[in-house]
Amino acid sequence: MTSEEILACLRSLANPDNVAGMARYGINPHNTLGVSIPALRTLAKQAGRSQALAEELWASQVHEARILAAFVAEPLQVSEALMERWVLDFDSWDVCDQVCSNLFDRTHLAWKKAVEWSARPEEFVRRAGFVLMAALAWHDKKSPDEQFIPFFELMLAQAQDERNFVKKAVNWALRGVGKRSLRLNALAIETARQMQTIPSKAARWIAGDALRELTSEKIQYRLR
Repeated sequence: MTSEEILACLRSLANPDNVAGMARYGINPHNTLGVSIPALRTLAKQAGRSQALAEELWASQVHEARILAAFVAEPLQVSEALMERWVLDFDSWDVCDQVCSNLFDRTHLAWKKAVEWSARPEEFVRRAGFVLMAALAWHDKKSPDEQFIPFFELMLAQAQDERNFVKKAVNWALRGVGKRSLRLNALAIETARQMQTIPSKAARWIAGDALRELTSEKIQYRLR
């Protein structure tokens, strides 16, 4: 399939009611068609993997086409320059999350960008850094616990960021890494306790929400 054919298909699936519903959940309605993620995954299977196609879809600026770009891109062909271009284009949390957890986390630069982006000032760039941490904790089955430990200091460093999309990503990263193993769970709980001492509403929310899950019987039983 060509990018033109895919864009035509996306427009045929447009649903204005869905766009309104998405906006209520904080998704940017600009250039958004209201096509569901399952429909995008079906379309991605039909299109197949193609880095050139992914870049054409991204250039269209259509919300769903950019999510679809993450599904059809070739992780091994993703350059640092492309990652830096795309991350600056993020204008909605769902595009950020889908690209980071379906493409960027599978690249050889994922660990580097998780660290770099978490310290950047732009809201969605910083969010991308923490989403990458959560995605790596879920998808990277081979890396040892030691590789995740430095992430906790980065979470602490940004725990006072009151921006909604950042604090939720820090929380996601803390919970994600903390559910990977007993050792990381203990360190995540310790990090959350430290956050509770920070005079910040964002830090206290991140910590309280994370602790409820990390200390729950369900998680403790699974990890043991």
